[in-house]
Amino acid sequence: MNSLWLMISSIIIFIIAYATYGSWLAKKWGVDPSRKTPAHEINDGVDYVPARPAVLLGHHFSSIAGAGPINGPIQAAVFGWLPVLLWIVIGSIFFGGVHDFGSLFVSIRHKGKSIGEVINDTMGKRGKQLFSIFAWLTLLLVVAAFANIVASTFATTPQAATSSLLFIILAIVFGFAVYRRGVSLKVGTVVGVILLFVCVWLGTVFPIQLSVNTWIVILAIYIFIASTAPVWILLQPRDYLNSFLLYAMMAGALLGILIYRPEIKLEAVTAFKVGDYKYLFPMLFVTVACGAISGFHSLVGSGTTSKQIDNEKDAKGIGYGGMLIEGALAVVALITAAYITKGELSNLLEGGPVNVFSNGIGVFMSKFGIPFEVGKTFVALAVSAFALTSLDTATRLGRFIFQEYFEDSEKETQSPLTNMYVATGITVVIGSVLAAGGFAKIWPIFGSANQLLAALALMAIALWLKKQKRSFNMITIPMVFMLIVTLTALVLLTMSNFANNNYILVVFPILLFILAIVLAVEGYKILFKDDSEKVSETK
Repeated sequence: MNSLWLMISSIIIFIIAYATYGSWLAKKWGVDPSRKTPAHEINDGVDYVPARPAVLLGHHFSSIAGAGPINGPIQAAVFGWLPVLLWIVIGSIFFGGVHDFGSLFVSIRHKGKSIGEVINDTMGKRGKQLFSIFAWLTLLLVVAAFANIVASTFATTPQAATSSLLFIILAIVFGFAVYRRGVSLKVGTVVGVILLFVCVWLGTVFPIQLSVNTWIVILAIYIFIASTAPVWILLQPRDYLNSFLLYAMMAGALLGILIYRPEIKLEAVTAFKVGDYKYLFPMLFVTVACGAISGFHSLVGSGTTSKQIDNEKDAKGIGYGGMLIEGALAVVALITAAYITKGELSNLLEGGPVNVFSNGIGVFMSKFGIPFEVGKTFVALAVSAFALTSLDTATRLGRFIFQEYFEDSEKETQSPLTNMYVATGITVVIGSVLAAGGFAKIWPIFGSANQLLAALALMAIALWLKKQKRSFNMITIPMVFMLIVTLTALVLLTMSNFANNNYILVVFPILLFILAIVLAVEGYKILFKDDSEKVSETK
């Protein structure tokens, strides 16, 4: 099997899905371009700030992509390339795309509030509180996983550390120039992208070498500041500029695959069981994670993106389109693992999934003249930049949810826990402590919690659609499937961690399992409480 055909066929399928299924979803859900969005209604200059579609897609895509669609497919490749590819394509179109688009849209209709507020509207205060606890615990795992990924990448590739720090300075200057000095976005983009690649070059000249634990401490300080700063000064401009790194990386990978046309050497299907408690079902579906569907995306869509969207019509391109682009990235990641033999993959995996990915893209880019080491270093820089983006976005989302949980609109004096800096500090400290535990131990639990969060977000979307008297049939199958997959995975992970004496990591799956069961039962009672009630199929 030639990898070029895998890539081309996947992209064609994604384009067709966007034009057909994505448009059908927008029509069914009642997307209204004339309706005022929360970014215009509230516009507080901090979190609610209207953004141009291209800028917002850059933020959204940078935040949801991170290292997830790269790490997941490469780790899942131990089951063979075929089941991973099928899940990426089918999952992105009918699971992840629906989930991301729906989460963004229902949040827009709830003044940019989180999915927890949607659940509050449909299930009541108790449902919201349970979901908020679940989402916050999941975000702690996100912060821990990505902090460890970024710190490890900075320690092993110090060039990425220097470039990332320079990116931050560049983003602040870009934000002031475009949002406060009236510089044209086109002019700012051209200059910004040029300086972006200058930052990449400077990183190779002046690498900063520090240990993993030192970087975790530095990152903790950074995400505390970044997640409390106004979105226009850092989050929007940095994510927008960083998106060009990912576009360049994907373009380089696609061009390299087109020229090189590597044959797939990895087996189509290896085995149903590849280790203790590692079965294709359910572990494949939670390991691929962001490459097909991710609950973290619902928190991004309903946490930061919905507060910045300029027009409802942009939701399809940013929500559904963003997921399909991520699916394409996941296919590229899979090819970097599948064009080599199982033995070669095992050796490269000793350096982590990012090592497999950067090595593969480096080889592909070398086919059109870019030296292998330069290409590999560039890819490592790009991946670390996006992992850093996901890290501080997750921290900001954790702050939102923590504050929302303790807010009481009936009280004049709010709890100190609703304070922006208190909420952020608690989230950062716990997440950073977990990060010290290591990536390998955190990722499986993160994957399961992440996918379970997706199932609960789908449930929230279905509940809202029912309340609006609209069809939620497109939600039912993905919701039920993800609940079954993730609950099964949590049981296996609990057994595995208990057998390996990882007792701290036993607690998280148990808590998440109990919270999910309670929420699922409550949601089921409301969603199907009146079978005689017919939901309008015409709206």
